[in-house]
Amino acid sequence: MNTTSAFNTAGARPLQFPIPANVYAETVVSVKHYTDRLFSFRITRPQSLRFRSGEFVMIGLPNAEKPVYRAYSVASPAWDEELEFFSIKVPDGPLTSELQKIQVGDTVIMRQKSTGTLVVDALTPAKRLFMISTGTGIAPFASLLRDPDTYEKFDQLILTHTCRDNAELVYGQELVAALESDPLIGELTGGRVTLYNSTTREESARMGRITALIGSGKFYSDLGIEKLNPETDRIMICGSMHMLKDVKELAESLGFHEGSLSHPSSFVVERAFVG
Repeated sequence: MNTTSAFNTAGARPLQFPIPANVYAETVVSVKHYTDRLFSFRITRPQSLRFRSGEFVMIGLPNAEKPVYRAYSVASPAWDEELEFFSIKVPDGPLTSELQKIQVGDTVIMRQKSTGTLVVDALTPAKRLFMISTGTGIAPFASLLRDPDTYEKFDQLILTHTCRDNAELVYGQELVAALESDPLIGELTGGRVTLYNSTTREESARMGRITALIGSGKFYSDLGIEKLNPETDRIMICGSMHMLKDVKELAESLGFHEGSLSHPSSFVVERAFVG
């Protein structure tokens, strides 16, 4: 694992192209590489930016006259003074092939509007909130788990994170491990957050796709919890398109209904995710 955290702009690389109009130009504050496929980074936050925890923004690099932008969920909560992102590395990706090379002091550009469906206001109140994620789809839940509003609306939070290999689970493990010591929300989280990991390729204590683990009943027996019930539970889903489709179908088969900000209900799906 490789971390660059010192905020020193002395080594920042000069801009190749002018900053486009009507976008934020922010400075990279830290970069952390988890594997050869995954990394996180933090940038300065524009003073005028307002967003709901769980939303995404469009980010890019000032490396072309017409920069490429991609949707990235903000992994930091709405109260944070910086913006955190968790990204996959795609060798030939139009953005991530270059984004993975960023260093402290570099510039990242960002469009000025945030949006997204993974916000607690799109769900009606309930006892338990299940956050189902694969890969970098954990990012919006990293935001929501660090927001006091989430704990006001739900009593129990169950985060599932499925990746190919064990090393790809570290981001989520570090996130949950740090919650109770967080000065803002630590006292709210004690005994209320559960992390459920599984891998699909490398051998681990728990193998399999989350839909298979739920369908077989192993998910419930592992955690010692009651089965998903739309009367008591809400579901948020973010990750691979295949997983989104399968968990959405599973939720609907159990009687859950998709919600939105205009019509809150019992589950929501993020379809604009990059990873």
